[in-house]
Amino acid sequence: MAVKAATSQFNSIKIDIRRIPFLSSPREVEDALLEVSSCHAAVVYTFVRPDLKETLMSKSQQLGLICVDVMGPILDVIKNLTKATPRYEPGLIRKLDDAYFNKIDAIDFAVMYDDGKQPWDLSKADIVIIGVSRTSKTPLSMYLACHGVKAANVPLIPEVVPPEGLFELPPHKVFGLTLSPTQLSAVRKERLKTMGLAQTVDYAKMERINEELSFSESIMRRIGCRVINVTNRAVEEIAAKILDYYRRGSER
Repeated sequence: MAVKAATSQFNSIKIDIRRIPFLSSPREVEDALLEVSSCHAAVVYTFVRPDLKETLMSKSQQLGLICVDVMGPILDVIKNLTKATPRYEPGLIRKLDDAYFNKIDAIDFAVMYDDGKQPWDLSKADIVIIGVSRTSKTPLSMYLACHGVKAANVPLIPEVVPPEGLFELPPHKVFGLTLSPTQLSAVRKERLKTMGLAQTVDYAKMERINEELSFSESIMRRIGCRVINVTNRAVEEIAAKILDYYRRGSER
């Protein structure tokens, strides 16, 4: 990125940038430098291993190559400021840990179990979110997934019988979302507008909204789950509350 930023300052010159990543031995460094020497090129490097850096400096001097050290000066500044010793271990920023893979799995899970998909497998979820349409179930599931939590969400519709598995889950794993009828109506009207549909359909009418909310509340009471009013609340705030309740419930 540093080289690209520098070359962008030279509009009239064509500069070819070639990357040679993952060099892990002095021999590989020497071979790379021999290749560079035949191309009339300069070398910009980010080695942190002292042995590779020493090989590069020695061999490049023999070959008469111009070299620029990007990482070294920054490491020296931090070392002098903090009086700490660098680890000199390459690739640390790229290393993938368990938290990363958990996050990817959780995101895949949220997609597969979004909007009532695979209702027979709800027991695999860490958290199940229920509520009527447009109560932020999907954004909330994805936000939780980014924190490594496998979240499924199930829409509650009066004409559709909720999956039986929903009533077999431990109550602390289920969270019901509710919203003020006025705000829900406004959200649904905006949704209809973006879809190019008339705002006079039942979906956004107050009578239909009250019917749906009443039905969802009866299901939540039957499950005995925690109910969260999401009126005027950001997804981050709702997620923090859910995680707090879930962790406390899991510890019991």
